[in-house]
Amino acid sequence: MAIASLICGILALVIGIFGGPLSLLNLPLAVAGIITGVFGRKDPEKKGMATAGMICSIISLVLGILITVACVACFGALGAAGGLDLNDILH
Repeated sequence: MAIASLICGILALVIGIFGGPLSLLNLPLAVAGIITGVFGRKDPEKKGMATAGMICSIISLVLGILITVACVACFGALGAAGGLDLNDILH
């Protein structure tokens, strides 16, 4: 479980930083990394690896939430200013 936590945490962090179309995987990977890190900390030999995976996952989760909130706020500000018309985007 510790290795899975570390892999999920690192992948979520890399995807969160570089973004792109894979950025939708950031939040589920971060949550999976936290959950597997909690279970991985029960093994005393791999406790450090599980903790590192949890830390990477928590950082990625916070960054993902902040980026999502910022994008929603940006679209809201554009819509309120009249610079964004959903009819133009959808058609």
